[in-house]
Amino acid sequence: MLTLENVTKRYGALTALDGVSLQIKAGEFFGLLGPNGAGKSTLMSLVAGLRAPDAGSITLNGEPLSAARPEARASLGLVPQHIALYPKLSAERNLRIFGQLYGLGGTVLRDRVNEGLEAMQLADRRRDAVQTFSGGMQRRLNIVASLLHRPKLLLCDEPTVGVDPQSRNAIFEFLEKLNREGLTVIYSTHYMEEATRLCSRIGIIDHGKIPALGTLDELLLKLPFEEEIRFPLGDDTARLAGQLGAHGSVEKSNDHYRFRPQSGYRLSSFYNLTESLGLPARHFTSQRPTLEALFLHLTGRTLRE
Repeated sequence: MLTLENVTKRYGALTALDGVSLQIKAGEFFGLLGPNGAGKSTLMSLVAGLRAPDAGSITLNGEPLSAARPEARASLGLVPQHIALYPKLSAERNLRIFGQLYGLGGTVLRDRVNEGLEAMQLADRRRDAVQTFSGGMQRRLNIVASLLHRPKLLLCDEPTVGVDPQSRNAIFEFLEKLNREGLTVIYSTHYMEEATRLCSRIGIIDHGKIPALGTLDELLLKLPFEEEIRFPLGDDTARLAGQLGAHGSVEKSNDHYRFRPQSGYRLSSFYNLTESLGLPARHFTSQRPTLEALFLHLTGRTLRE
């Protein structure tokens, strides 16, 4: 559906995107996961046609997508990172203005405004000024505005920044429903739990490049990782720790042991040993790789502003 080939964007000496190539299939819920300043918003603005790339090409369904061809962007919807609403106007008036900008009118516009307000649980506040809304309510209204013209591809640029848990969940459920109905979504975020919950495929972006791309399971295979089993300190587990030394490293850490088995050691052997010692399974937790661990491995732990 959407193809980026060797897309580069510079702002003076800063290279915000550096030769990015990416393909998004119709019906995907694609996550763009990266720290602040990684290039997420730049990529979104280029696809939306708000800026032009310095090099490379962007096509939608095989047709060039650029700021110079607004008709090619008619099937796009954009939820910007910053609220794009008229604060002194009512929720309904805001939606009617955006709908008219999309060329909608009459009963079609009226019905879509009503549907959007109902879907985002804002119908009872339709006549209230947006400036009286909470941040979560404004975010939800922003999403409704981006969908009035029924786009095929929705760009969501960090749409839950500063949003309360209830509004976040409402946004997630709404976007998941639209995706099940066929809407293609590109969703940028720096929240691991959002990418894990929502996205069928994830691209990790940093310093204008995408060093890792795939499903969650595919991405986790890229993480250098040692199996680790933890269990509490105690007289009963001390016997276990003593016998495990021949099969890997055993370390004490605060109130628990950490066992890292040697290559080739079968976990079935570990659990056979614990059963022979009469130790219940609830004592043990197996540490697995996580998206957060991979993210930090690829992007580092230095704070970003």
